[in-house]
Amino acid sequence: MANNYGKIIKSDFIAPQWARNRHLQTIWPRYAIKRAKPHYTQERLWLPDGDFVDLAWGAKPAHTKAIIVLFHGLEGSIESHYAQDMMNTLSQGHWQVVLMHFRGCSGEPNLTPRAYHSGETSDPLFLLQTLAERYPGLPIAAVGFSLGGNMLLNLLAEHQDQGKLKAAVVVSAPIKLAECAKSINQGFAKVYQNHLLKSMKAALISKMHRVDYTNLAISEPRVRSLSNFFQFDDAVTAPLHGFAGVDDYYQQCSAFYKLRTITCPSLILHSKDDPFMNQNVIPEERDLSPAITYELSDHGGHVGFMQGPINQPTCWLPQRVKRFLTAYLP
Repeated sequence: MANNYGKIIKSDFIAPQWARNRHLQTIWPRYAIKRAKPHYTQERLWLPDGDFVDLAWGAKPAHTKAIIVLFHGLEGSIESHYAQDMMNTLSQGHWQVVLMHFRGCSGEPNLTPRAYHSGETSDPLFLLQTLAERYPGLPIAAVGFSLGGNMLLNLLAEHQDQGKLKAAVVVSAPIKLAECAKSINQGFAKVYQNHLLKSMKAALISKMHRVDYTNLAISEPRVRSLSNFFQFDDAVTAPLHGFAGVDDYYQQCSAFYKLRTITCPSLILHSKDDPFMNQNVIPEERDLSPAITYELSDHGGHVGFMQGPINQPTCWLPQRVKRFLTAYLP
């Protein structure tokens, strides 16, 4: 009798010999791959608590047959190279693509103290419900990158009926947050942590000058002193969003422990050499629900998956995502 589990498959992504370094795969696609900036229009979506998120709508198809929602990674936006590649590819047919900026990520600070985090599903859920009401009868799918991917898996697990998604793809998601915080605080990976943390701290300090953070009980010098994700999440993310501390936040919001409950057809793409993570984030088939296909490659870095010749590389990711979604969308 077959086990009632998901499946883990070997990816058909093969990194070229020149691009088998995890850091090259992670960093170089931003600079080496030639891409047109997607045409998009902006919309401000007002949220139930009086705050907002900004949407970036891709090119409008002549006949829209489905909506694809993109969720970017930590400190990402429509300017992120992976978001632009995905919007360009998925907008070529009859799919309307829209990227949701998490609070404060569109270039304009949000209005309330709360921000976004790896398990914050209420804003994405509100967007999905808004789209379902605005486009009744049109199927909706979603693609989440990194933090946005972990968030999307949380949403699929916690809101199976309300999400109304036909299919989902998750790329390079940190599904065990504590392990990822540990991994990115070691060796060369600290370069990524320092880059992201600098952006996060600057955004918070800027916002502290306009928004009342007295309940958080943190000073600007204290924010400046935070030197890794663990410290930031313990001092800021956890108390700001109602968690008992960093361990509580990491435990509650790590999607790994909820994968068995997901019913939406989902593809999780991950590379063994992702420098943001370690081998402990890779599940076994018994950790997956039957709705999940977990596709594992030997190389690819973090949201990298660069292929082709060194003088003209391309990204494998958008076509793989399109291939999966085509099975579920008209």
